Amino acid sequence: MSRPIEYGTACPRDGPENTVLSMTNAVVLDDVHKRYRDVTAVAGLSLTVPEGQTLALLGANGAGKSTAIGMLLGVVGPDSGTARLYDRDPRQAVREGRVGAMQQEGGTPPRVTVKELLTFVRACYPGPMPLAEVAATAHITGLERARVDRLSGGQRQRVRFAMALAGDPGLLVLDEPTAALDVRARRDFWAAMRRLTDRGRTIVFATHYLEEADRYADRIVVMGDGRIVAEGTGAEIKEAAALAAGSPLEDAFLALTSKEDWA
Repeated sequence: MSRPIEYGTACPRDGPENTVLSMTNAVVLDDVHKRYRDVTAVAGLSLTVPEGQTLALLGANGAGKSTAIGMLLGVVGPDSGTARLYDRDPRQAVREGRVGAMQQEGGTPPRVTVKELLTFVRACYPGPMPLAEVAATAHITGLERARVDRLSGGQRQRVRFAMALAGDPGLLVLDEPTAALDVRARRDFWAAMRRLTDRGRTIVFATHYLEEADRYADRIVVMGDGRIVAEGTGAEIKEAAALAAGSPLEDAFLALTSKEDWA
């Protein structure tokens, strides 16, 4: 969903009606740094994502992906540098419903139906996506009367995706979006993603499924040690790793992230 909602608190109704803006960039991170005590999570990360682009964020555990996503969503503040979404502070963009987030381990409330949950989430935003469209896009049509806590893991993952769509955001930030989905459900998910980008939506997703990044992302960013190791298309990433164009992206990822010095 477009921000972690604490049940029983007010919804982010403020802001203009939610429409996709005619701006050049959806995301701008400018030289952001973040440390946690003695650990540098992000070290001078600069990243720009134009509207309508699908960007895959790759990196081993501890590479800084989660911190970078947290700064995109306004839940982590950079120690220095700036983060802007649609030329706004990320927290403002989230409040206005311009951003939808799907977290891998996002919780869902018990003892409510899918329809009740999505009706609540949609009511939090000034220009929500119609419920039928949310259900169709997330492939949960027919599950509306089911209790969320009785769904399978894959079904709950699709409900989390529906929650991210509920505000009709211009930017979707997705963490491991196809985890727990079977092969057919993954294909359906990426078909839905392409339809959204065809309508001008921007997608940033973190994944450990490198073949999905290679197949579906317009652009790939590989992170290591809190910095960008390489970025570009799948072919350009492989070229940066001195691999043949037909090589698996996994080989390029391992070659790039095993280097001791990325400067």
